[in-house]
Amino acid sequence: MSGETVALRLVRGLRDMGVRHVFGVPSGGWVDYMEALRETDGIDFVLTSHEGGASFMADVCGRLTGAPGVCFGTFGPGATNLSTGVGGALLDRSPMIALTDEMPAAMRGRVTQMGIDHQALFAPITKKTVRLDAANMDAILADAAAVALEGRAGPVHVGLPVGLSAEIAGGEGAAAVAPTPPAPDAAQLDALVAAFRAARKPVLAVGLSATRLGIEGRIAALAERFALPVVLTPMAKGMLPESHASYAGVLFHALSDEVGKTHAEADLVVAIGYDPVEFNYESWMRDGLPLASVDVAPVDVDRARHPVVAEVVGDIAAGLAALEAVQAPRKDWALDAVAARKAAMFQRMRPQAGRMGPCAALEVLRDVLPEDGIMTCDVGAHTHLIGQKWPTPAPGLQIMTNGWSAMGFGLPAAIAAKLCRPEQKVCAVVGDGGFLMTVGELATAVREKLPIVVLVLTDNDLALIRIKQQRKQNPIYGTPVREEGTIGGPSLFGVPVTTAATPEALRAALVEAFAADGPRIVEALVDSREYDGLVLRKDKP
Repeated sequence: MSGETVALRLVRGLRDMGVRHVFGVPSGGWVDYMEALRETDGIDFVLTSHEGGASFMADVCGRLTGAPGVCFGTFGPGATNLSTGVGGALLDRSPMIALTDEMPAAMRGRVTQMGIDHQALFAPITKKTVRLDAANMDAILADAAAVALEGRAGPVHVGLPVGLSAEIAGGEGAAAVAPTPPAPDAAQLDALVAAFRAARKPVLAVGLSATRLGIEGRIAALAERFALPVVLTPMAKGMLPESHASYAGVLFHALSDEVGKTHAEADLVVAIGYDPVEFNYESWMRDGLPLASVDVAPVDVDRARHPVVAEVVGDIAAGLAALEAVQAPRKDWALDAVAARKAAMFQRMRPQAGRMGPCAALEVLRDVLPEDGIMTCDVGAHTHLIGQKWPTPAPGLQIMTNGWSAMGFGLPAAIAAKLCRPEQKVCAVVGDGGFLMTVGELATAVREKLPIVVLVLTDNDLALIRIKQQRKQNPIYGTPVREEGTIGGPSLFGVPVTTAATPEALRAALVEAFAADGPRIVEALVDSREYDGLVLRKDKP
């Protein structure tokens, strides 16, 4: 390894930690790194249309592979564009290494074209920001990966001073090692067990931190053994199938007031990997309801309103094991009543007869997409509907942003999912508003020859904001996406577009699109008024 340039050592180091794709828009300072990517087997550079799309793609690669996703942006506007998805990785808890050009030492602090302080820019939206140097680059890179992966995963920014790429790297290379979560304190585990034993009607609340541990089967078994209802946060979809007897629904999303009728009966919340970045405890737990938390980080809650009777910090699986070891009878829940509420909730989200609404569009898509297919979605009213309605048999089969909630996420996320899981069918569900934000990434899908399907729900309406306007009895203003019409044209960026106005036409279009050998757009013309009675419900009285 002696005699390697910094560019080659960096690329090989990323590859050796499991990175397969680096997303971005190149700069002059990036040329040596691109050549290293071209020369190195097992890792590729993916040219994107915008750095924001690149960082969204890196986020999703981090989620699906377990290795940090990697993206690049140049000085100034390249870095600020990149920052949108970097912030997403921070609040959606996705491991990422974000690379940017940086000024050489002599120009730092000088007035110069495109010159801003990238270390200051990324400090508030990353877990750590550092600058690469040739002598210590192996240790810097290994540390960046470890920080990105440890605890609540997230992004690390690494600045690449221009001119560094051609220098000879020092050292002999250092492999990144995924950190092991610390074992919880024995007293914490004892308190958890005692609280669980004493509770008559505990409810399990499963969140984002649990989704990447492979413990979904254990969650189901615990719920079955003690007859416990389970509520999920939106990004924890798949941790318990909707068909399971203990499934009580998703917090925060459509008809969450119906979900609230279950957890309102609880005398204890047992939170497994619950991350309040999606939904604060105070927003759904009734005042005075005690909390037992099992997570990688200390619990963030107003303790004056919710007594924390147990707080297990560290290895979530160890906390779960303590609950599994409890010898006690089943709890006092009537799961048939929970099941009846769930059935009534899903019935309310059935398509309305004679109406082409988002409920009908999602049911057709779910029927056409294979069970192991991956659906990504954008942000909007449809996200709230998907969060409650979309059947998700396993984690990672529905991908959304809920901690960060950036519009424009859905299409880049689908591109990354297909690159990471080429053997699975992949689609994106986007509103026509969010679609406009990253539509240029269709060119990336064409360039990479990716057979993804983009379902655009066209209603010419920013429905969530329009509903809030109407609830305040304000006029509708600034929320129509266009006066009328569709996204326009028989193709966009070389991607064929099929428009459907009925469920039957939508089914035919989707079947054809999933059989194609390249990207396809299916535009469903839907009535956004169907959202009005389903979303933005109160989670507690």
